[in-house]
Formats: sequence, structure tokens, C-alpha cells
Amino acid sequence: MHEDLPKFAILGSGSIGTYIGAHLVQAGFPVVFVGRERNRKEVQLFGLGISDFTGKFFSIPPNKIEYVTDLKDVRGATIFLITVKSRDTKELGESLNKHLSSSEREKAIVLSFQNGVRNKSFLYETIPHLGERILAGMVPFNVVAKGKGQFHRGTSGHLVVQDNQHGKKVVQYLRSSGLEAETHPNMDGVLWGKLLFNLNNSLNALAGIPLREELSQRGYRRILSAMMSEAFEVLKLAGIRPVRTGKMIPQLAPTILQLPDWLFFRVASSLIKIDPEARSSMWEDLNQGRTTEVDSLNGEILKLADRVGHAAPINRAIVSLIREAEKKPKSVQFNPDTLANRLGLKF
Repeated sequence: MHEDLPKFAILGSGSIGTYIGAHLVQAGFPVVFVGRERNRKEVQLFGLGISDFTGKFFSIPPNKIEYVTDLKDVRGATIFLITVKSRDTKELGESLNKHLSSSEREKAIVLSFQNGVRNKSFLYETIPHLGERILAGMVPFNVVAKGKGQFHRGTSGHLVVQDNQHGKKVVQYLRSSGLEAETHPNMDGVLWGKLLFNLNNSLNALAGIPLREELSQRGYRRILSAMMSEAFEVLKLAGIRPVRTGKMIPQLAPTILQLPDWLFFRVASSLIKIDPEARSSMWEDLNQGRTTEVDSLNGEILKLADRVGHAAPINRAIVSLIREAEKKPKSVQFNPDTLANRLGLKF
């Protein structure tokens, strides 16, 4: 291993963090994963098996994986990838601020690879000394934990990182590990664009079926179109313009979703690849009995709506249904007609 390679710390080693971290390990970078004890035990027993929608697969044996459950056990890392749930960002930032020595603060880079639009500002509040070395990032693809150390990426897309000298450096490392990544100068616009597509996380969780199966049904697509159209109205009133990355254009999505099945499949197949195993992270949270990130997704639309005087009834009802589902012992499964009725939609 080359001595000049930086050490990465994956803070919040769930599905996304483990997938990215595994690629870095496979490429020879020193990496420490920080996550839950049950995940540590799973990795220690099975190692990691990483697969994706193209058929790519590689495995990493347990003895090649450094995994800890406490930030205080992290030593020598200079690049910190934040992949915890958005609700935990401030607490993690405070812990990281205490953990970093004065010399470490001079070279540490902290990159948020999280859902939501506020994580960089939360990190900056808690670790202000890092300045421009706190970076916003965006993960467009879905990763599902299949158990026994197996993690599967089910959708296409490339990582996006804030465009400055530090972001360019991290992107270079990510690319060298086999991950598609690029920098972008307008991360606020990118994150709002991602959030609009992420509104489907809650719909997929309520549908209770794989993403491709959900999107193959026009009834679900029309609901998602209504959710996104409402969100666009709110963003317009707030003066926020979402930005596209890759082939996905937020402004066209509500119209494309309304298309008849045969035409939708033709258009969508040229924009994004989704395999049969892909599901949303919110479905995974409900299935595991965990609190979801709905406040950082549909909830952000509601915060803006309250500020600009828009009722946002569809997304408000979606949030209520997710809250109900979080209290149930099993994941829910709404068909399109029942869900449309609960949302007050008539097609």
C-alpha cells in the first residue's frame, strides 16, 4: 500500500457508507468503518460482498476490514465521509469537533453523503474551523443491505461533490476506486434536485414493493407526479431552482411520470437503470423498525411551504402516513387507489 494514500473514515456505515467504503478498501485505501455493533459483528463474521445492477461483484474478507463502533477509536483518518441519517448530523459534528486535534483540523476534509439539503450547514455550525474543507455531496443511487455482509446497488447514477480544491481531490480518490464521481459548483441546486426525486422514497415505503415494480404502475407514478408538482410550486414561491445532474431533469419528471406505460418505459430506460432488487432507504427503515428520514425529505417541502404560505396537502398527508407506519410493527403496503384516496387525489 502506498504511504501517501489518505485514510478514510466512514461515519455511519450503513448501506451507502459501506458500499462506498468497500470500493475504497478494494482499491487499496486505508479505511475505518464506524457503525453499529450488530453491523460490526456481521462484517467480522462474513466480510463484505458488494454487487450492483450491472452484475459487478467483489468481496472483502473480514481480516481486511477495520470496523469500530465509537469515533474515539478512529486513528489517522484525514477524510471523513458522513453517511449517518440527517437527524444525527449535528450530534456527529459535535463529536467530530471534540475528536479532532488541532493538527488534524488543519488537514481534515469532511464530506456529507447524506439525504437532505441542510447537512453541510449543520456540520459547519459544529466544526466551523474547517471552513471550505466541509463539503456537500450527493449520492444518487440506492443500496440495499441484504444481510450476511452483502450490499447491493440497484440503481444508476454518479456521486457529486462540491467543486473546490478539496472536492476535486476527493473525487480523484473516488474515481480511482472505481466509483463514478464529479464535482459541481452549485450543490444547493443539486441537493434540491435530488430531494425532488427522493420524494419517491416515502411513496416507495408506503407501496411496500421494489422500486421498479412501483414505477411500472401508472397509479403510483401519478401520485409521485402530484407530489413533485406540488413541491415545485413550493420551491418556485421560495425562489429555489433545482439543478439537474446526469440525465435526470427534475423539471421534466412530473410530465414523464404521467405518460402511458409503454411510453414511460421507453423514456425512463434511457435515463436511469433500476434492477428488480432496488428499494428505497425509507422502505428499509420501516422494515427494520427504524425512524425514517421523512423530515429531511418531504418534511423540507413542508418547512418551505409553511414559510411561503402554501398548504402542500399532498406531501403533508404523505408525512402523516409515514408517521403512522413508523408506529406499526410491520411495513405497510398501500395499492395506488387506496393511497390516492388517502391523499385526496382523483385521477
